[in-house]
Amino acid sequence: MEKELISAPTTRRAFLGAAALTAASYKRVLGANDRVGIGLIGFGLIGKQHMADFKGFKDAEVLGVCDCYKPRVDEGLAYVGNPNCKGYSDFRKMYENKDIQGVIVATPDHWHALLTIMACAAGKDVYCEKPMTLVVDEGKWMIQAARKYKRIVTVGTQRRQGQGVKDAKKNVIDTGLLGKIHSVRLSFTRNIYPGFGKTPVTAPPAGFDYDMWLGPNQKTPYQNHRGIYHFRWFWDFSGGQMTNLGAHQIDQILWLMDAKMPTMVMSEGGRYALDDDDGDTPDTQDAIWVFPGKNGAKGFTMAATVREACAGPRDAGGGGQVYMGTKGTMSVSGNYTVTSETKGDPVNDIPRFQGHPTGGPVYTNTPRTPWISAEALAAAGGAAAGGGGGGRGAGRGAAGAGAQGRGAAPAAGGGVATDSRYGLTATGADPTMTLNERDWLDCIKSRNRPFCEVEDGHKVATTCNLANVSLRLHRSIKFDPEKEVVIGDAEAAKMCTKTYRAPWDAALKACVKV
Repeated sequence: MEKELISAPTTRRAFLGAAALTAASYKRVLGANDRVGIGLIGFGLIGKQHMADFKGFKDAEVLGVCDCYKPRVDEGLAYVGNPNCKGYSDFRKMYENKDIQGVIVATPDHWHALLTIMACAAGKDVYCEKPMTLVVDEGKWMIQAARKYKRIVTVGTQRRQGQGVKDAKKNVIDTGLLGKIHSVRLSFTRNIYPGFGKTPVTAPPAGFDYDMWLGPNQKTPYQNHRGIYHFRWFWDFSGGQMTNLGAHQIDQILWLMDAKMPTMVMSEGGRYALDDDDGDTPDTQDAIWVFPGKNGAKGFTMAATVREACAGPRDAGGGGQVYMGTKGTMSVSGNYTVTSETKGDPVNDIPRFQGHPTGGPVYTNTPRTPWISAEALAAAGGAAAGGGGGGRGAGRGAAGAGAQGRGAAPAAGGGVATDSRYGLTATGADPTMTLNERDWLDCIKSRNRPFCEVEDGHKVATTCNLANVSLRLHRSIKFDPEKEVVIGDAEAAKMCTKTYRAPWDAALKACVKV
């Protein structure tokens, strides 16, 4: 059915008018049986998935689809299939619709912050896709808006919703099973060599409002790749894989470890491998963060590997996290697996060669035994500790009897994998994206704090964004996680904020203190 496409005038009054709407008329708390009116901004790959999910919720009704590419508005309306759903080319008009209580922001990354802030000012609750921000200050503004207008803001870092991740926290991290966790390693790798090709500067396609698409960003010439989908490989609009896939894994790590923001980050990389591609975000990136512990104690380090031109073997960590403790290690990728370290006399780990002359260390030759008992591993849902006879790792700290790198031969994993959309083994549970959407709807009604809340998203985005600042400046960055400011580096501090293009700068300042 053909729908009216609603646009807004481009006057300054219209910009500020939408931003100045208060939450007064939206204060009622929805009852358990009320249907929540939903509006979507950005009918792309993820936006379409959101529509598929929300069509299945009996207590939600999709009432608006907004996109600056008209063919996608038309397609979105047809996909939703609701005669009550309206199409919009301008989100500000959708924000005026009082039947819409919740807004999903599924646009290119550079729009996430402002759309969320203006939605809060208009009295809407928000589900904002990751990455939540591209600069540190945007996260501060979003939190300010959520608190000022008393809005529920959920962030789309949904993988912490997986039962396997929750079980890992409950059964392993919170029990101290691994001992002192001092290091976490993660990676996100694939091979898209030689790249997605190069596209020339040209006119935007018919029906595509490129100026609206650019929004608060400075004007840049249109290229096909600087638009639909491939925007994520350009610094102007995104942060590459660090903010794309990295946001998901880093969110899980910060939640599992109950971590603050980092105190230091150093990252290097760039365009090393993709020959036929016009993007400028890194195809190769390595980053190390330092996180503080409790009460001034040392915390842990986190190291990430990003590769766009080498997937590597799956058993080399190409798509998960490894938590390294003094008594054991845990691998997390939807599910989790625990492997015990072994303990023994440290003297026996000293190289022997021809033996030590008089006065040197004296070997005791006592056998190594697992730090974590088989019973404790079984209770945590991890791998059973084996003898000590197999593999290189079995003699140097890892319990097990296989030939995997460190001698670990996990017999079983723990938890439940719920992320079939990401290539993980499904067990019949809901995908984590659906769980996160369900939580948002429930919190709209109850006004309780969402599981993936705006402050959580800010910590994750800041961690990712600081790594990108370090990479682009080719130096380490010191950061104060309490004051949320860069220490002793004016150039890096300047990269933690952003000046929006007019008239969006005025729209921002009408909503929050900048």
